Amino acid sequence: MQETEIRIRAAYERLTKLLIRKKLTVTTMESATAGQIASLITDTEGSSAVLRGAFVTYCNEAKIMQGVPAEVIEKYTVYSEETAAAMAEACRAAYQADLGIGVTGTMGNTDPANPEASEPGEVYFALSMKSGTRTYHISLPPKENRLAYKLAVAGEVADKVFEVLDGN
Repeated sequence: MQETEIRIRAAYERLTKLLIRKKLTVTTMESATAGQIASLITDTEGSSAVLRGAFVTYCNEAKIMQGVPAEVIEKYTVYSEETAAAMAEACRAAYQADLGIGVTGTMGNTDPANPEASEPGEVYFALSMKSGTRTYHISLPPKENRLAYKLAVAGEVADKVFEVLDGN
């Protein structure tokens, strides 16, 4: 494992233990990260106490099937803070979790299914809790492979989740 991957895995171990300690449940709806965040959460023993379930919604239709309004995707595109927010809110509602994480974006290449909306390296994510939904946008520099992109996004998400939980 590379140093970055070790650091991100350690962050998710700390995060999962924090969720367990705070008795908070979590769910994800992931597109660009394809389940990487849920996977990182489950790498820690005891994660079944906090992870309610997760959706990998790689295509627009899957997002809509899981509760993202088609109108949001049509108005703002699939790659937007609005879509990420709708993803986080939909998964949180579906699993009645304390925290919903939604992630959408384009990794290293233009998306052939959404070429007009995709910009390589542009990722949007959102964190939804009862207190509200926060959205984020990050621009990633080119990475050597898909796993490196997914881990980079997962690291950014973990940082923001820690910030939000520290505020609660």
